[in-house]
Amino acid sequence: MSLPSGTVTFLFTDIEGSTRLMQELGDRYVQAQMDHHEILRAAFRSGDGRELRTEGDSFFCVFESALDACGAAAAAQRGFATHAWPGDKPIRVRIGLHTGEAPLVGNEYIGLDVHHAARVEAAAHGGQVLLSEATGALVESSLSGDLTLRDLGLHRLKDLARPERLYQLVIDGVPDTFPALRTLDSTPNNLPTQLTSFVGREETVAEAKRLLARTRLLTLVGPGGIGKTRLSLQIGAEVVQTFPDGVYFVALSAVRDPNLMASVIAQSIGIPIAGNRVPLDVVMEHLQGKKLLLVLDNLEQLLPEGAPVVAQLLQAGPDFKVVASSRAALHIYGEQEMAVEPLRLPDLRALPSLAALSQFEAVKLFIERAMAARHDFEVTNENAPAIAGICERVDGLPLAIELAAARVKLFSPQALLSRLESSVSVLGAGSRDLPGRQQTLKGAIAWSYDLLDEPHKLLFSRFSVFARGGGLEQAEVICGPASELGVDVLTGLDELADQSLVRRLPELDEPRLLMLQVIREFAGERLAESGEAEKIKDRHAAEFQALAESAQPHLLGAEQKRWLDRLELDHDNFRAAFDWSVARRDAVRAMCLGAAFWRFWQMRGHLREGRARLDAILAMPEARDHPAERLLALEAAGGVAYWQGDLQAARSFYEECVAIARLGADRRTIANALYNLSFPLLVGHADLVQGLALVQEALALFRELHDETGVARCLWGIGNELHFEKRYPDAMVALDEAIGLFRQLRETFSLAWALHTRALVAIKLQEASVAQRFLSEGLQIFSDAGDFSGIAVLLDDASSVANISGDVERAFKLAGASAALQASSGAELAAIVNVEEGRDWREALTTDEQRRAWAEGQAMTVQQAVAYALAPESAARASA
Repeated sequence: MSLPSGTVTFLFTDIEGSTRLMQELGDRYVQAQMDHHEILRAAFRSGDGRELRTEGDSFFCVFESALDACGAAAAAQRGFATHAWPGDKPIRVRIGLHTGEAPLVGNEYIGLDVHHAARVEAAAHGGQVLLSEATGALVESSLSGDLTLRDLGLHRLKDLARPERLYQLVIDGVPDTFPALRTLDSTPNNLPTQLTSFVGREETVAEAKRLLARTRLLTLVGPGGIGKTRLSLQIGAEVVQTFPDGVYFVALSAVRDPNLMASVIAQSIGIPIAGNRVPLDVVMEHLQGKKLLLVLDNLEQLLPEGAPVVAQLLQAGPDFKVVASSRAALHIYGEQEMAVEPLRLPDLRALPSLAALSQFEAVKLFIERAMAARHDFEVTNENAPAIAGICERVDGLPLAIELAAARVKLFSPQALLSRLESSVSVLGAGSRDLPGRQQTLKGAIAWSYDLLDEPHKLLFSRFSVFARGGGLEQAEVICGPASELGVDVLTGLDELADQSLVRRLPELDEPRLLMLQVIREFAGERLAESGEAEKIKDRHAAEFQALAESAQPHLLGAEQKRWLDRLELDHDNFRAAFDWSVARRDAVRAMCLGAAFWRFWQMRGHLREGRARLDAILAMPEARDHPAERLLALEAAGGVAYWQGDLQAARSFYEECVAIARLGADRRTIANALYNLSFPLLVGHADLVQGLALVQEALALFRELHDETGVARCLWGIGNELHFEKRYPDAMVALDEAIGLFRQLRETFSLAWALHTRALVAIKLQEASVAQRFLSEGLQIFSDAGDFSGIAVLLDDASSVANISGDVERAFKLAGASAALQASSGAELAAIVNVEEGRDWREALTTDEQRRAWAEGQAMTVQQAVAYALAPESAARASA
């Protein structure tokens, strides 16, 4: 569907009282709704309108011509007025039109004019068609004889913009008398005019309205810059018809004395305080019996003393309510807290299409503010990833996004993201007409920081050492002890969370706290100023080294997934520990960290990162002064290079391991080094004789040591060599023995790889069902653990099984899925195996059907590919 660009007219519709109608009509409502849809769509077609979106009972349509839009609206209302509705319960639809210039991003319109059209519709009543001033001016002198305009005067819409003139489209033969418009003017209020649109958060506003309907005090809690004030104003505007005695905004940011709260509230409502009367008594007297809403903005600096004032106000009457915004809850009886979350962000690892990307709240806000800052700003496929990256870098904070968008006058999104990677200070200041605390991110955060006492300031700065959050166990060790801080760590963090300076992540099994990135940067500056940065970063690196070393023995066993998930949770903390250890030239810690952590890189698809870090660590001059730790790091580097398919580098790393090991007397260390070195020789067919000799020497040492795990691994290695030499019966004997030992030892990682090799033997023998049984068990193990390296190789095994079974489409799909995972994870070992096995799927792509199957496999998620590989062939064909 081609969409018009330039100046267009937007039309929004909604059914009035749909919930009530649904209850009254019961099952008949379904047919009534279908009739409603058909009447609207027929009307849209009559005016060449393009239907953009349907949400429940609402329609969003666009027209090239404002006259055509008016004609379509009139046709719809005539259709509704003359239709025979079930149960004599007519559907009454409100329609709003606005004309403007909203840029297209993909197949979506972005900009203030879209919001404006929706607000015009929201002001109408069922059966009424409202036109904005822009649309009215275009059509006033050109309407057909059966349509006229009625000037309804100036009105403020619920977007809190300046008043504008609205018109009613009067349609011959259709009722044209309605109550007062559903605008802000229908109720006394002092809600301030806003110069920018309210973007996104429709679900948040809806939830706030639902909560407010059942409570008398709704407190919006969140850090500075998250948009609490704008959200509270929008909630007030949305519920204005519910409070006939008024909705009043009370700005408290400049008030420091709780005793002045009542005076400020009285002034905001317009209540005179005569003589020596107590302001609180006057306000209470005014509120009695009234259905009125107060929006109290920025209460945090008045707590805890200000909380009893609000509690006393709530005693004025059952119909009086309060919406409060604060960085901390009031903790009074009857309070309903609502945490204000950052705007929704896309997943940078799997960015959607341009049109879908623009629907994420954070991205939409950036685009709209960028267009306001620079009229010729465009969103393209080239800059869209950078825009998403900017929004992610500032954690979806509205203030930060608005400051970033203003910078498009100076920087492209790509250049801005590059600068943001090092610091958010590039964002500078915002609008000068905002309060000082809202003009810059630092101002917003400093406002909260200044309210803390010294122990909490110290804890706040220390917690900044955590990258993307931390658990309580690590926080106690790194940020404490209480004797240093002057406050218990857990209690103090809980209080920082109450002040919205850290966020609780309750959805996790273990309690965990997160500092938004922009807050963390501010806290990090305070840590540097304190002189404690080196001490706290050393503690942090030591604690995460200890965690990695605790996890290491479990990464090949039955608890593999649990420990990999645990390491994944703190991946960014491990990155920070690596960075700090290298920066401090602490080669011992860096090498020990790499040795303990490398299996995570291998299994969870971070091989390129692991290789880069280990190369840098081993290149440190200090790394050569500690042979024991260097041997461990060399083994890790050899493992990473091996899984990357860089067998020459793996051989080089492992040869140095053997040289260092032979200098010592520890037979287990020597055996392990020999076993590792054998693999790049065997898998790459570089020297099968030497490879076999190495693994047999290792086997002898492991047998002497009664090391069953080492014995089982060597048997697997021998099975690999025998497979490569095409001695399949002998290979099966060695592999079956290794598989049995791994089962006894519950060495699931090694078991899965032995199953892989056993499947290869069955494939060579054309035993498809046998091969499928082995690879299915191995693939399930890797899938359960989230081991991407293993999944990539066994998906390729599955493609070979499909090939020898004659299912070519399935073979190419699975091969495509394997290749995609290899590319994303860096696990190129499967490609080496393919060459050695004499198969190259890419070269085999000779038909359109094969290319299509390959592309479908490449598009699969890891979970989809695994499910497809594990499904019986008949079921897989049915689902394809």
